[in-house]
Amino acid sequence: MKAILIDDELLALSYLELQLMKMDNFSLEIIGKFTNPYDAMAIVKHTKVDIAFIDIELPEINGIELAERLLEDHPGLMVVFVTAYQEYAVEAFELNAMDYIVKPVRFDRLSKTMNRILSKNRVSFNNPDPHPHQPLRMTMFRQVMIEEPQSPGQFSLMQWRTSRAQELFLYLLQHRGQLVRKSFIVDLLWSNIDLNKAYSQLYTTIYHIRKSLTPYEKRFQIKSANEGYLLELDNIILDVAVWDDSSQTIDISENLALYLEKMSSYTGDYLQEYDYWWAEGERQRLKQLWLNTALRLGQWYEDQQRFNDALTAYLQIRHLYPMEEKSSFALMKLYDKMSEPQKTLECYQELTTQLKEEYDILPGNDIQLWVKEWRKKQLTLKSAF
Repeated sequence: MKAILIDDELLALSYLELQLMKMDNFSLEIIGKFTNPYDAMAIVKHTKVDIAFIDIELPEINGIELAERLLEDHPGLMVVFVTAYQEYAVEAFELNAMDYIVKPVRFDRLSKTMNRILSKNRVSFNNPDPHPHQPLRMTMFRQVMIEEPQSPGQFSLMQWRTSRAQELFLYLLQHRGQLVRKSFIVDLLWSNIDLNKAYSQLYTTIYHIRKSLTPYEKRFQIKSANEGYLLELDNIILDVAVWDDSSQTIDISENLALYLEKMSSYTGDYLQEYDYWWAEGERQRLKQLWLNTALRLGQWYEDQQRFNDALTAYLQIRHLYPMEEKSSFALMKLYDKMSEPQKTLECYQELTTQLKEEYDILPGNDIQLWVKEWRKKQLTLKSAF
């Protein structure tokens, strides 16, 4: 195994190297000692490194941020933090680092660390992706799940050590292919704590996300650029992306079966089970897209004189979104067309009651005007008999 050592104190570097070299039972090659962390980053870009021993308190850059940047080039890199400050222990383990060693580095403590690394290496902890070029499907409707690389067709929840890691990953996933500035992320997730601590939390969280994504090889790549992060996907099929791309392009007349298949792929609202305010705009956009798609289907059935199928389509919308006025309006008109005045009236009354109870409003003017004219027509019909 190849290792690099990073510490701004030359004496500390030499002492750590000496302790490591005393371990005859480990095949370890130290390929670089660095007091300048940027020199270490340059080496890692072009050389395979298995282990990095990093001092957290570096003058040029926080050691946690440095570890996060090194992982960008080598996601499988094992990190051991070495520092004189005990206060960083909890933060280091939140990073899911291999270990945390307090200076001065004792031989017996270092031996335990190396044994942990050797054990991890033997059992292939990272569980690499067996088919990196085969697309994996991923869901974002209702719940975030991903197809298991080792078991095609089986989906599982993505596991995160902290709720912040999950939220940040999903935020980057929503803005995939776009640069998201670090300052914005800090304001989004850590606005209530000290700025320096907030940035430290950011680097910790990005570090953990990268480690959690290791089993998926290079399918998810988080890149640092221009004071921000950019998430790129490779061989990942997102259900929301497929829905977004196809929902407007399928001709119902030419391929009804495919249209119905796409309709059924909308299994719930976008990130429905996650209470993130920033997802609400995208949730409403995709919901409206589904509603328009479902309404088009109902209208197409009507045009084909397939009234029972149209009824099913509109009722499905009302079942999912009972206060959606467009579907209720279409349903009222359809009941009228089918000579079902009682159901027409019931549909209007149900919508009115629900809107009043939930929002203290009445249906839109277009619906009220139509119902007013419809009632006149019903009175005219009754008086004719």
